[in-house]
Formats: sequence, structure tokens, C-alpha cells
Amino acid sequence: MTAINDEIILDVKNLRKYFPIKRGLLRKTVGQVKAVDDVSFTVRKGHTFGLVGESGCGKTTTGRCILRLIEPTQGNVFFTPPDGTPVDVNALDSSEMRAMRRHMQIVFQDPFASLNPRLTVKQIVGEPLVVNKLANGKDVTDRVAELLEAVGLNSSLMDRYPYAFSGGQRQRIGIARALAVNPSLIVADEPVSALDVSVQAQVLNLMEDLQQRLGLTYLFIAHDLSVIEHISDQVAVMYVGRIVETAPTEEIFNQPHHPYTEALLSAAPKPNPRMKSDRILLTGEVANPGNPPSGCHFHPRCRYAQPICSTEKPVLQEIKPGHFVSCHRSQELSLRGIEYAPAIK
Repeated sequence: MTAINDEIILDVKNLRKYFPIKRGLLRKTVGQVKAVDDVSFTVRKGHTFGLVGESGCGKTTTGRCILRLIEPTQGNVFFTPPDGTPVDVNALDSSEMRAMRRHMQIVFQDPFASLNPRLTVKQIVGEPLVVNKLANGKDVTDRVAELLEAVGLNSSLMDRYPYAFSGGQRQRIGIARALAVNPSLIVADEPVSALDVSVQAQVLNLMEDLQQRLGLTYLFIAHDLSVIEHISDQVAVMYVGRIVETAPTEEIFNQPHHPYTEALLSAAPKPNPRMKSDRILLTGEVANPGNPPSGCHFHPRCRYAQPICSTEKPVLQEIKPGHFVSCHRSQELSLRGIEYAPAIK
């Protein structure tokens, strides 16, 4: 994990993304899917902010809205580029946003789908340099060779096509492409979920090494708690479009204050196969973001729910320095965490 740095590089305020539900011959809008519903958090420079939750909770949509790969419905995303002046990304026009993307890049989840099979590695990694007019001719070749070596690939492979590489190697190519324009923020959208466990460890260690050498900041999206524990300094837990808890990594693993976080942690694999599993089995189904329950979205599945939970939306409030929870009973419940999760080395 990185050293303490109080400089905020990303400040997300009340971010929302609603997708219309259209039905009928005239495609009339009859409702909205609240994929991201009033999300706020900050990321400090040089740190890794982990975003974790079940599939479909809005993690990826949040990351793409921050980069404006998807246009948000509402909210502000204040990003601080290297010149030190915070900019509201959502207020930029298309040309300004194109220039800003030099400082904000993404590593996609699927290394098989995110690389154009018709382009060579040199073309894939060099394209950002050409598009942003940062290099041309031999300078592109030299820069691509440098980037490939930086991510652990031999530069002699640059004239090959993606089919010739394994999943882990393709993800390294994706990381090299993201690094081509010298960004300060990288959104890593489940970058290791499609890889074997042994390869996951290699890619995670590579990303940590690059962060230390280049001063990168990561917004790391994942559903694997062991991965989040290993790489993150701060963790936010999402459920049906909302952040329900955020805190420093060690604190959220050892002492959660939201029932959903407790349930997630109980499902984490134990480091010793002889250890008895005491998993919390949630009843019911994940709430429908197109028709979420009133009050707290988690209350139909929560074993601690009270009448207030079904009528009033809980506010994300700071219960201790740096620890925010959205739960009516966060101060009175004593929830169990896990012994600090076994790190992947």
C-alpha cells in the first residue's frame, strides 16, 4: 500500500446514472433503472480506492461515468490533472474532454474483447500516442518498446497480433496502452477477474510496482475481496447503485458497520481449509434497480432490519474518522469482520 497523501485527485459528488425503461410500439418511457444512485466519494493522489459489490450493483457504470464513457444523468466529478487545478469533468465539452482523457485512462475487464484483433500490438499500444499527437514514426516504435518492457513483455513481440498472447499477456498489453499517454488516474475495471489465480497475482503485483514507480492513482473495481484487500488503501461497498459503507481497508475488513458488508466478508474464502465456515446466507433476491424497495435497499434481506429501514432512506454518515456508513443502526450493531484477509503474493 502507498504512503499517506492528503491531496485529493478525484472528488465524486452525488453521481447518478439512470437508464430509461421503454415499452410499447412507441417506445414510451415507463420507468428508470437507477444503476448509480447518488454516489459520492474521494480518491487521494497515489492511492488505490477499491469499489466492491455484487455483480450488477453499479460498480462498472460508476467507473465509466467518471470517465464519461457513459454520460451521467446527474452529479459532479472533480478531477485534478497534473497542473493542480480541479476540473468538473461533467462540464467539459467534447474537445475539452478529449484532452482531459490523456490524464484519465481505463483498463478493461476482458483482455480478449478489449484488444482489436486486426491490429498488431505496436498499433494497439501506439494508437493513443498518434491520436494525441505525442509521437510519430520511430518515436512511436521506441515508446511502444519501452511500454512493453515496463509491463513485463519482450519488445520484440510488438509486431504480433493479440491472438498470439495468453490472457495475462493481453491484459499487460491493455495496461501498456493505458500508460501510453502518461495518465495520473487509471480506472481498473475488474482487470484480473478473467484471469487464473496465479496470473492474477502477477498482474496485481505489476500494477502495484507501476503505481510506485509512476505515481499512479487507481480506482480499482472488483468483486473479489482478497484482491481488494491486497491492492486497496480505501474501500467502498456498493449495493444496488448506492455506496453503503466506505473506510480504510484494514478497518472495513476487521470491523464493518453495515450488515451487507458483514455478509460479504463472511463469504470470503478462509486461508485454512480446516477453519469452519460461518457464512451469512442472505434470504431473498437482490433488489431490482428498476423498482427498488423504499427506504434502505437492503432491508428486505437484512436480518437486523427495523420498521424505519423500510420507510426512510439512510444517509451516508461519518461514524468515526474516515469511516462512512449508510445504515440506521450502524451505531448500535456489533458486526463481525474477518481476520485480515490473506493477501495474494
